[in-house]
Amino acid sequence: MQRYFIEGKMPGNQIVTITGDDAKHIAKVMRQTVGDKLIAVIEEQAFQAKIVSTEVDVEIKIGNKIESQVELPKQITIACGLPKGDKLDLITQKATELGMYALIPFSAERSIVKWDNAKSDKKVGRLQKIAKEAAEQSHRTHIPEIQNIHSFKQLLSKAESYDAVIVAYEEEARQGDRTRFAEIVKSLYDKDSVLFVFGPEGGISDAEVQSLKDFGAIFTSLGPRILRTETAPLYALSAISCEFE
Repeated sequence: MQRYFIEGKMPGNQIVTITGDDAKHIAKVMRQTVGDKLIAVIEEQAFQAKIVSTEVDVEIKIGNKIESQVELPKQITIACGLPKGDKLDLITQKATELGMYALIPFSAERSIVKWDNAKSDKKVGRLQKIAKEAAEQSHRTHIPEIQNIHSFKQLLSKAESYDAVIVAYEEEARQGDRTRFAEIVKSLYDKDSVLFVFGPEGGISDAEVQSLKDFGAIFTSLGPRILRTETAPLYALSAISCEFE
């Protein structure tokens, strides 16, 4: 069944009105009508629901809660140095499917792309829509938050709120005695929130590396091969899913 995220709290009468694009999707795309069923996610809990009206918007009656664990047991936030083109769209969509908790785009020293304030708001809104659609498609109960663009200094300040900060660093892949990523993943069992930092196409600069090392971040390769900026976060999330799920 199709899944829809409902904002706000569960109403006392368990009748919810769906408006906007979701209502149009139900009525025009899915061609559902009174009596048809769908899944509603309210406050990160999934419920069976039945359509009771489609006269203007779509009204649904909330039914039984669906008991299932679909979220990663770790809250993994991905911090991406701004990449070129539509790569951030791909990262958002696929990382959401793989269990990402939140995404922080940041302006890295080697980021070619620059966002002004107007462009940033529009882009974040687009990415949030992509995350919502991907969360619905993958039957999640949490929509990853797409945070506003951060400077590197803001990212370092935000890093203090996480239990662990891990940096994917391509120079580690070139070292014969590199730390195995599998060992780092296994060290996260007592960590609840993890920030993974990935550079843009040109990688993380020497100054950024030093700042992250001074902060106490853990540096790792993702194996002996150099991964593209849009591939690396997906690799990391896949490995975490394999270990913890």
